[in-house]
Parts: sequence; C-alpha cells; structure tokens
Amino acid sequence: MNILEAKNLVLGYGETVVLEEMTFAIPKGKITAIIGESGSGKTTLFKTLIGLIPPLRGEITFLGKRVDFRSEKSLAALYEEIGVLYQGGALLNSMTLYENIALPLRMRYLGLDKEIEAALVNSKLALVGLQGSGGKYPSELSGGMKKRAALARAMILDPQVIFCDEPSSGLDPITSSSLDELLLGLKETAGMTLVVITHELRSIEKIADSVVLLNEAKIHFSGGLEELLDHADAYIRKFFLKKDEL
Repeated sequence: MNILEAKNLVLGYGETVVLEEMTFAIPKGKITAIIGESGSGKTTLFKTLIGLIPPLRGEITFLGKRVDFRSEKSLAALYEEIGVLYQGGALLNSMTLYENIALPLRMRYLGLDKEIEAALVNSKLALVGLQGSGGKYPSELSGGMKKRAALARAMILDPQVIFCDEPSSGLDPITSSSLDELLLGLKETAGMTLVVITHELRSIEKIADSVVLLNEAKIHFSGGLEELLDHADAYIRKFFLKKDEL
C-alpha cells in the first residue's frame, strides 16, 4: 500500500522548471530515501511534498485523496497527517525541550489536560532516547540530541508519515549512525513511514527500503534499494561508488 503517490509532477518557481516528469510512490511503513547530487532538486521536491510549494503541473495523492494546493482545507488535512524533521532541527531556543515538543499539541488542542500533555511529551522523549531531558534548553544539547528532540516534536501528533530533511547533516559518523538506528527502530517497532532527504551514502544503504534518485531534472530511478543496487547503470555506480566528483 502506498501512503503517497505523485503523478506527472513538474516542479519549479514561476517559469523556471526544476524537476519534470516526476511519477513515484511512497510505500506505507517503509523508509524511502530521496537522493541526488547537490542541485538535483531534492529541496524543491521536499518542500512540495510537505505542502509548501505547489507543483506547476501534475498531482499528489495522499492517503487516497488528491492534495489541492489551492485549498486551505486540503492543505490543512495534509498538515495534520505529516511530521517534519527540518535540517537544522528548528527548535526554539527560548523554550525548553519539553515546551518545544509540546508546542504542536498546545496549538492543536487548546486547554489540553496537563497530565495528558506530560504523558504524551515524555513518551516521545523516551522513544528518541531523551527521557529526563525535558527541562534542558536547545543550547544545552549536542547536535545529535537536537536532532532527536526535533524528531520527537515531529512525532508528537502521531502523523502518518515523517519527512526528514538531511537528518545526518552536521553530525559525526558515530552520532549519524546512532540516528540511523533510531529511524530504523521507529520503522520496525512502531511501523512508521519515513521519507528521508539525504546525500549520505552510508545512511542510504543502511536504512532505505526504497529510493527516488534525481538526476538531470528528472527521476533517474524509483524503486527498491536492492533493485537499484542489483541493476545499477553507469550513473548509479558513479553515485554510490563516488569514483568522480558529483
């Protein structure tokens, strides 16, 4: 079952086309990696999938319903079912970790019982390995802890899918590997659907079930990771083996 399907997407800004002929699917309960070299359009696709940039042409179907980018109601329905881990974490420095994670709850459920709020926030903190850290401020956290905290906030409303923008960016290899293990655990134990925008080859090979590879303003490959590696053409081999600068 696919949680999201894109058909004949053309993406860009005004008259400038960044990506075209984009048809692919995001399978439910899997990790899909959207990959490509710098400037390939990953960020534009990411922004479109989370509802920030409307496609120039084509359509996106989410949970069986077409997303109408001109309709506030349609976009609101999309926002209710997705969580986003931004590249820099986007935590608010003036708030504690607890307050950052609780913010989406407070915005959606005015007057939510404090005990229920605490139970929800603390459960997400525990899920990302940050139990007992709710009173800390972002400035007191390491880079890896900030990413975990931002992931907890992305999960707080129990979305259908979580989009992660370069989750390993700025992290050392050990911390990056630990974050990959966390994402895998969320998929395997909680059945979460994740879409990861990344250029980290180790992460791709470790966590991805399926891959959307962008090249020359189009999809170069879309499908399972094993299929990609088993039937790699010259560009795919070049990308994964990094024989040349991309």
